[in-house]
Order: sequence, then C-alpha cells, then structure tokens
Amino acid sequence: MPTIDLADSDQQRLFRQRRYFYYLSGVDEPDCYLTYDIKEDLLVLYVPDFDLHRAIWMGPTLTKDEARQRFDVDKVRWYAALKSDVLVWAHQNNNAAPIYILHTSQQPEVSRKLSLDDELLLPAMDAARVIKDDYELRMIRQANKVSALAHQTVLENIHKMTNEAEIHGSFLGTCVSHGAKNQAYEIIAGSGPNAATLHYVKNDEPLEGRQLVCLDAGAEWECYASDVTRTFPLAADWPSSHARDIYHIVEEMQEQCISRIKPGLRFRDLQVLATDIAIKGLQQLGVLKEGTCEEIRVSGAAAIFFPHGLGHHVGLEVHDVSEKPITAFGQSKGRPTPDFTPAMSQSFPVLEEGMVVTIEPGIYFSRIALATAQAQKLPSTQFINFEEAKKYLPIGGVRIEDDILVTSAGYENLTTAPKGEKMLEIIRRGIDN
Repeated sequence: MPTIDLADSDQQRLFRQRRYFYYLSGVDEPDCYLTYDIKEDLLVLYVPDFDLHRAIWMGPTLTKDEARQRFDVDKVRWYAALKSDVLVWAHQNNNAAPIYILHTSQQPEVSRKLSLDDELLLPAMDAARVIKDDYELRMIRQANKVSALAHQTVLENIHKMTNEAEIHGSFLGTCVSHGAKNQAYEIIAGSGPNAATLHYVKNDEPLEGRQLVCLDAGAEWECYASDVTRTFPLAADWPSSHARDIYHIVEEMQEQCISRIKPGLRFRDLQVLATDIAIKGLQQLGVLKEGTCEEIRVSGAAAIFFPHGLGHHVGLEVHDVSEKPITAFGQSKGRPTPDFTPAMSQSFPVLEEGMVVTIEPGIYFSRIALATAQAQKLPSTQFINFEEAKKYLPIGGVRIEDDILVTSAGYENLTTAPKGEKMLEIIRRGIDN
C-alpha cells in the first residue's frame, strides 16, 4: 500500500496494508511491491528506494538487508528495478502467459502494452484465504487473547464508568498496552437503546439510567482480526426480568449453534436454528404471537428482532473473504436481508476444517424498525405484539459473539472473553473491591 496524504493536508493517511499483499508476503510495511513468477516459483519483494528527507523526518524505510532477514521471500530488490524487471519478464513470457493482477487499478506502470488477467487471481486467493494454516490460527488466537483481557478490564471497572466513551477508552488502552495497537474494526459500545443500532460507533452517551451495554470490540494482531461481542448489565445483576430473559434467549441461540459446528454443516442451517430459537423465546415472552417458526421466518417478523446474519469468516479481515458466502442472507437495497426460501438451502457452501467463523446471534428492539413495520403494515405485523415489544425498548439489544475454528472433530472456540455467569461474577468482584 503506497503512502498517501490526507486530502488538503500534509498529514499521512493511517497506513493499513492491503490484505492480499500481506497474505502473499507477510510484509506490513508501506510502499512495497511484490511479484511472483509461477513457472520459476520466484517471489520478489521490492522495497522503497532510500529517501534522505523521509529518513530524517520519519525514520528510514525498509532496507534490502532488513527485508531479507525478516521475510520469507526469494529475492529483495529496490523499487527502482521494478519496471525494468516487469519489462524483461514480459518480453520473455507475456506472449504465452498473462500477468495476473487482482484489480484493473493495479496494472504495472510500464511503457509497453501487457497481456493482463484481472479475473482469475481474486477468486483463487479468496478460496485459499478461507482455510487458515497454523501460523494464521496463532495470530487469531493472540488477537482473541488480547481482546479477552480488554473485555475483562471493562467488566472489572464498569461500575466506575459514567459514559460510553470510558468503555471505548478502557478497551483501546488495554489493547495498546498489550501490543495490539490496531483494532480489527471500530469499537461499538452501545448502552441502552443504542445497543439496538447494529454498528453504533458514536460511543459518547451517558450510562446513567441505562440497563445494558453491548460491547462489540476486537483487537488485531499482526494484521489478523478477532471479533468479539459481549452484552452485560451496568450493575451486579440483571436490572430487569426483560433484560435477563432476552440475554438467556440469545445465550441459548449461541450455545446451540456452536455445539453443532463441524465439517460438512451448512452455515445457513445454523441461521435457521438460531432464528427458530429466537422465535420460540419471543413467543414465550408474548412479543411474537402464535404461528409456526416457518411462517414467522418467511413473513419477515423474526428479522425485525434478528436482522443480521449469524456470522461470517474471520481472518485478515474481520469480515474475511471466501469464494462463496456462507450466510443465508441476500441483498436488498444494498443491505443484507434474510432468505429462508427452501430453494436457497442447497446453494450455500458447507463448513470445512480450517475455517474460522463467528457465531453472533442477537435480539434487538429498535424503535425505528418496530415503528416502520407497524406503520407500513408489513406482512410480518400479524405476528408481532407491538405493545409487548415496546416494553423491551429500554434494553436496546443483546448480542453475543465468539470466533469458532472448524476442526476435524467439530470445533474449537478461540474466544476466551468471559460471558454468562462468569461475566456477572467479574462485575460483582469489581463492585466489591
């Protein structure tokens, strides 16, 4: 990834390495380039030419000697040699073989016309990245380890916090102090009704009078992500039966889905399972009216309370790439929407050993979603008891999320952040101390 200044500024944009580049090279340094000769099995890293002015102000860039010591590449050359090397290769080979690039925007800047292919490389790399090797799993485990420390620190001190910003700051501070400078995504610290906004990132409202906090936050380690969500009360116990009951439904959704993970399972089937558990739980509470799970799923009523996919791949991206999507969600007006039609059931790929996926069920009480459904008289409204549902609005939402490795024997939970009763015990100890 080249160094870029912010618009109308002399300050550099925060560097974030392109993940495909990192996957091939292991290099988390700016202004580097990479070529790979398939026939010769030759991986060449090009490092920035020496710049005295930059070295004085920002420190020296990666050198050839340093790159040879740090990275598993076959050759290291200066950037100045890149164009001529590409031309030499093209002169000898380009009539018989194309140069594979990920995107048309990444064409080599040379004087002659080249034979390029920008279609085959991306899906091939997506298929490769979806299965994690031992090194990648070590990085994801370490990211989860730091995230667990940060989540636990928040729980230990939540009784002293008065604003969502303190939760955000505590989590970030723990991660940075333990060597994880970057977050895998923006921290979500939504209290009360804010927890009903799936990607709430303002994190600036007072906690007073709020029942729960949904903290969705995960550290990054050596470019690898973790993705962890915990929902917890602001006191020693659940502030209301409403909060407790919704948490226990989501807890069951997650536990039941995780327990079934194994190679050959369709992730889409877990989405259906989680949705059905939510439906039955909400029916018991009187939020949903009588009807079969299938009727309520197809009507869209369940999606008003559980509007997102059960999970996704995790790796170099928090929503990592794959050759085919694993979720039971399509797209409607640019946003994911559930598709529970029988015809879709066989179109989703199965889980494979080496995949890392999240299991992140949730139940939300969004004032906007409920009001819109009621006003538009959608088909789903026949199954919703709106008066009962509105009693749960102060909760906002509950989500619990872990990162799960698919193993030959079933699964391994890579997330160690406390949840459930262990989570409550930590909050109580913090108050007692």
